[in-house]
Amino acid sequence: ENAPAIIFIDEIDAIAPKREEVTGEVEKRVVAQLLALMDGLKTRGQVVVIAATNRPDALDPALRRPGRFDREISFPVPDKRARREILQVHTRNMPLAEDVNLEKIAEMTHGFTGADLAALCREAAMYALRRILPKIDLDKETIPPQVLEELKVTMKDFTTALKDIQPSALREVYVEVPEVHWEDIGGLDHVKQQLREAIEWPLKHPEYFEEMGIEPPKGILLFGPPGCGKTLLAKAVATESEANFITIKGPEVLSKWVGESEKAIREIFRKARQAAPCIVFFDEIDSIAPRRGLRTDAGVTDRIVNQLLTEMDGITLLKNIVIIAATNRPDILDPALLRPGRFDRIIYVPLPDEKARLEIFKVHTRKMPLAEDVNLEELAKRTKGYTGADISALCREAAMTALREAGKPTKIHMKHFIKAMEAVPPSITEEDLKIYEEAMKAFKRFIS
Repeated sequence: ENAPAIIFIDEIDAIAPKREEVTGEVEKRVVAQLLALMDGLKTRGQVVVIAATNRPDALDPALRRPGRFDREISFPVPDKRARREILQVHTRNMPLAEDVNLEKIAEMTHGFTGADLAALCREAAMYALRRILPKIDLDKETIPPQVLEELKVTMKDFTTALKDIQPSALREVYVEVPEVHWEDIGGLDHVKQQLREAIEWPLKHPEYFEEMGIEPPKGILLFGPPGCGKTLLAKAVATESEANFITIKGPEVLSKWVGESEKAIREIFRKARQAAPCIVFFDEIDSIAPRRGLRTDAGVTDRIVNQLLTEMDGITLLKNIVIIAATNRPDILDPALLRPGRFDRIIYVPLPDEKARLEIFKVHTRKMPLAEDVNLEELAKRTKGYTGADISALCREAAMTALREAGKPTKIHMKHFIKAMEAVPPSITEEDLKIYEEAMKAFKRFIS
């Protein structure tokens, strides 16, 4: 009747889901009606239907055939240049301080959509307002000009707002904002250097690798005894490379429903692509990717392994995405994961030696009120076989022992550390260590 006309259906996945996946008859009838109406559009002349969704895979496939929705246009997440232009639009009428660097903010906002950047600018402006609010008399109708002149949105407002605003792509997955730096991890210098070269350099300076014709590794497997800092290392590399960080605990993706576990893996990688540069960290990967045929769980883990292999082989390109996995049981992992092009680098994270233990003690006692008689070198010698986590627990126990004795904050003496050693023995036994050393020998050809 009103042609020429455009019909716009927003969030079409809400009314046209896959018919085989819905239980209600109403949804099925709506999809059937929509298909019938769209098939009749040719005879009705100048009518165009535009639909929007952020879940194209949830749509009924019949809608995506030629003659219905003929053209599919994907809107990617804005790149650095686009982010800078969006920031310029949203800060156009803002009183920006001289130190505000939109180029730098664009670099720091990987994975942010236009709406995320608008929210970031609003939040930064709110921080500036909160700062000046105590100087404003709310009972008066006008604000003095000298107070208004002070109202400037600074770079600090933007960096503070960044902690509150998360990219939309990552809101449904568990995203940590790690505040762990290399100096927060004692020892492991060899491992740190390898992670810098394999992850930090390619993400920060991709142009160097292009010029040299080098393909950076897709995946890195960290293995070694529990408590030696594998998770901490993954967090530190995410902080230092300024990448988004998605952490997946193995059991989180396991589901009793057929197909749900693989769907969870697909979704993780889809979100990582949207938020690139991104580090995806699988903690305890042996719980979801054991050797196929090893478990009697109706093939759930077998299907997860297959999906992981598919994603890592990059049918859809994994650009600026690095997968880090941690395990203390590399012997039960599926061997297909350890081939080149998947987990290219396998790094053994050993028990700390005396020098590393001293550094770990320094890290964990940095903010403690130590007495002059505390000898960290002596403690490092006495704690052979202790992991980083054991030393952290030992320092906590020593502080608690001192607090218990005095009943108030006081200095921690050497005797408190000696007493704490009785309460906190090493968590790795000699037998355990032999098992890890055997595993290391078995993986010698893979280990970097």
